[in-house]
Amino acid sequence: MTKTKASLIACLALGGTALLSSPGWATQPTTSGPLGQGMTIYMQMGGNPGDGATLARQTGAADAGHAFGIKVVEQFSAWNPETMLTQFRQALAARPTCIAVTGHPGDPAFDPLIAKAEAQGSIVTVGNTPLPLAEKTYDEKGTGYAGVDLYIGGAITAQAMLAAGLKSGDEALEYGVFNETTRSQSDRGLTDTLEKAGVKVTKLNISPQVDSDSSLAVPILVAFLESHPNLRAIGTQHGGVTGFIPQALRQVGKKPGQIIVGGIDLAPSTIAGLQQKYITATLDQQLYLQGFLPVMQCVLSAKYDFAGLNINTGAGVQTPATIDALIPLIKRGIR
Repeated sequence: MTKTKASLIACLALGGTALLSSPGWATQPTTSGPLGQGMTIYMQMGGNPGDGATLARQTGAADAGHAFGIKVVEQFSAWNPETMLTQFRQALAARPTCIAVTGHPGDPAFDPLIAKAEAQGSIVTVGNTPLPLAEKTYDEKGTGYAGVDLYIGGAITAQAMLAAGLKSGDEALEYGVFNETTRSQSDRGLTDTLEKAGVKVTKLNISPQVDSDSSLAVPILVAFLESHPNLRAIGTQHGGVTGFIPQALRQVGKKPGQIIVGGIDLAPSTIAGLQQKYITATLDQQLYLQGFLPVMQCVLSAKYDFAGLNINTGAGVQTPATIDALIPLIKRGIR
C-alpha cells in the first residue's frame, strides 16, 4: 500500500468517527414534549396519606408523574378492600388513561371491574399486592405488577430472624393477615419458614380495625406477651403494626434484643425501633418503586402498546447495622 492510499484511508476513518460522534447525529426523541402529556392515572396508594407504608409510594408516583408529564390522582383506602373497590368504580367513571390498583381485594372481586375498564379503553396495572389472574389475562394490554413476591418476602424476613438467633423449639408469634387469599402469602411465607426450622409458631390474625389503625395492635400485643412469658420472637408482614411492636415491648418491660422482631417497611417508628435495636430486621419493599413503576407502565403501554412488566421491588432486609445509611433518603420520602 502506498503512503498516499494509507493517508487517505486514515483520513476517511477519522472523518467517519467524527461524523458518528457529532451531536447532530444523536438519536432524536419520538415526542416533542413529555411522553405522558395529556394522560391521567388514578392510583391507589393503599394506606393513609403520609404514613410510613404509603409515603414513599406517593413520592415515587409524584416523581414519575412529573418526569412523564402525566396527571396522577391519588386514592387512599386505609388498606380497606371494600374502599379499594369503591375507588376503582370512581376511577372508572372518570375514564382515565390508566387505573393503578393495590390487589388486596383479590382477583374475583376485581375481575368484573377490570373487564369494564379494559372495555372502555382504560389500562389497568397493579402494585404492592398482585392480581395473578388479571396480569395473565391483560398482560398484552399493559397490566403489570410492581411489588414484592409476597411469599418470598415473608420467607426472607423469617430467615433474618433465624439468622439473629431464633432456633428450633423457640416460641414465636406471627401477627399477620391470614384471611386474604393473595395478601396473606407474605405472612404464610414467614410462618412456613419458621415452622420448617422447628420454631413453634402461634398465628394471630390482624383484625380489619387494626389493619386500618395500627396503634390498636399495642394492647393486643401486650396481652399476648404477658400471657406467653417464654415468647422469643414476633413476626409480621404489616408495615403499620411493625412500627408499634417496640411500644408494646417497652410496656411489658422488655429490653432491646430480648424479643427477636421481624417486620416490614420503613415507617418512622420502625426506623426508631431499628436504631434502638427493638426491631431485628424489616423487609425493604423499596416502596418508591411501587409508586414510580406503575405510572411508567401506564405511559409506556398507552403510548407504545408495551405489555405488562412484572418487577420484584424487594431488596432484602434492613437491620440496625444498615439503617443509618438510608436516613437521608427516608427523610425525603424516597426509602
